[in-house]
Amino acid sequence: MPDVRPGSGTPEPGVPEAGTPGAPEARTLCARFTARPGCEQRVAELVRELTPSVRQEPGNLRFDPYTQAARPAEFLVFEVYRDEAAFQAHLGADHGTRFNAELADLILEDASVLSFLTPLH
Repeated sequence: MPDVRPGSGTPEPGVPEAGTPGAPEARTLCARFTARPGCEQRVAELVRELTPSVRQEPGNLRFDPYTQAARPAEFLVFEVYRDEAAFQAHLGADHGTRFNAELADLILEDASVLSFLTPLH
């Protein structure tokens, strides 16, 4: 299956299908964080506001935020970037810096807990 821009339904131009020779190794991760009691709504708003900006980043392939069904204060964001350079560009983006600055006081953790994922082949 070709890499697809979120919401577009079409392959991103110039990106080889994952797993084909010459395809860059995608950077895939889950970011997890837990809203402090009473901050759940604001955290959800921040994530909703951030999502379109991240999805517009040139190297972003997926940015899908979720909450735990049984524990709605727990947030998980599934993220895929074309390669390490695209992930590093994401880390340096102004919208992410602003998001993380405001998020820090609203969550139990010091910052988002990142789990980097490796595909099973």
